[in-house]
Amino acid sequence: MYADAETIRRILTATGDTWAVVGLSNNEERAAYGVADVLLRYGKRIVPVHPKAETVHGEKGYASLSDIPFPVDVVDVFVNSGLAGAVADEAVGIGAKAVWFQLGVIDEEAYARTRAAGLDMVMDRCPAIEIPRLG
Repeated sequence: MYADAETIRRILTATGDTWAVVGLSNNEERAAYGVADVLLRYGKRIVPVHPKAETVHGEKGYASLSDIPFPVDVVDVFVNSGLAGAVADEAVGIGAKAVWFQLGVIDEEAYARTRAAGLDMVMDRCPAIEIPRLG
């Protein structure tokens, strides 16, 4: 319901290649680290967004989406569901084209707001699982 095949394909192939990964740090044991690596292998530019603003996978990090000084196409959200809605609202505010809530990240009200603002959105899915399926 929150991840139809057409929207998934559009975000992964046509929306743009600059992905802000919210919650990405240098902790290699966190899912965000591995997913960012997969996105890089598929030609995406990743932008780490984390309060520590660490450089991850060679990319400069930022403390928040609004700190990124260039356009972002997709915001990939690795924060818990209680914080995800505010991230989606910030994604709308910076002019992102799409929002992707990771597996287990669910906020139906944020989904409705983000779609109403005209952005594509996927919720409770992982791009690292979906992108190889595009074949």
